[in-house]
Amino acid sequence: MTQQEQLSRWRLILGAETEDAFASMGAGGLSQEELLMDSALGAIYGGPAESFGGAGRGPSSPHISKWLGDLRTLFDQETVAVVQNDAIERKGLTQLLLEPELLENLEPDLNLASTLLMLKDQIPKKSKESARAFIRKIVEEINRLLENDVRRAVTAALNRRAHSPLPSAAALDFPCTIRRNLKHYNRELGAIIPERVWFFDRASRVNRWHVILDIDQSGSMGQSILYSSVMACVLASMSAVKTSVVAFDTQIMDLTPLCADPVDLLFGFQMGGGTDIAKSIAYCQELVESPAKTLFFLISDLEEGGNRAALLRRVEELKASGVTVIVLLAIADGGRPYYDAQTAQRIAAMDIPCFACAPERLPELLEQALTGRVNAAQFTQSRNNP
Repeated sequence: MTQQEQLSRWRLILGAETEDAFASMGAGGLSQEELLMDSALGAIYGGPAESFGGAGRGPSSPHISKWLGDLRTLFDQETVAVVQNDAIERKGLTQLLLEPELLENLEPDLNLASTLLMLKDQIPKKSKESARAFIRKIVEEINRLLENDVRRAVTAALNRRAHSPLPSAAALDFPCTIRRNLKHYNRELGAIIPERVWFFDRASRVNRWHVILDIDQSGSMGQSILYSSVMACVLASMSAVKTSVVAFDTQIMDLTPLCADPVDLLFGFQMGGGTDIAKSIAYCQELVESPAKTLFFLISDLEEGGNRAALLRRVEELKASGVTVIVLLAIADGGRPYYDAQTAQRIAAMDIPCFACAPERLPELLEQALTGRVNAAQFTQSRNNP
């Protein structure tokens, strides 16, 4: 990189007010593209004179639309997402999320999606479809990350002793088929020629696992809600498990009927407000039919606004009844854990696993939970290495 290029970069970083200082150091003027970058960044990171629409009038949609277009042209996807978030935080540009033409130009981003869900009751009617389309982009990204692995995890964890006469490639029991056809090994071909193929019984809905997701919908839970909702909808689409989704703040909402579509499910959450975890767990206890076949996920930052002693008692009761209980701690910024450490430690002391689990590890955790291989010692690992 030449000295002129270095000076130009520093000039872009430090802003227009340093123009004279850099000129005195021999810096040339900015190129046309650099001037566009300077203008786009100055609208957010510069002073009042560099804002969108002029003093006292506020930013207009045409100004913001042009600014969004410039951003997407000049910067990579990751940088655009960062600047969009800063636009809302620094300039209060909730208008970005309330106008259909602006929503269509926004780069999909988890933080913006969380903010949009919090503002969903303020979205004007003309923008509702654009808002849903924006959320669907995020859902599709998470779905690509999780769906195949979640399905694989559940399939791998199911009881494989029961077989079915109905052929299905997805239900092929490879170990059993190979073991029972070893006598049909063909030396000339160097392969087993199976006389019969065994398939797992996926048709039976008797004694199947019941997965209950009890999801905190307080304001800090945005990213956790997004990932949990997609996982819930994937599980709900599988006949091998029964899925229940409960959302809570100080009130309880059973969102199970919305699990057919993750976007519908996400718009069913009412983000913000207080927290009464104990009350929600009490509701979920009533959903348990077969404790030994029930997997209960509490997804929360554990910032209990109600009775913490009642919360601990309820969790202990669930575990004592035979339910597999796991606490998924709140995540933010792509996996950074956020939770009440004291409450988490009290729960972990009951031999109940608590995980600050990166989203891509959710399928692995699900498989371990269904096969009974999760242990509370992993809480320490997750806490120190989120």
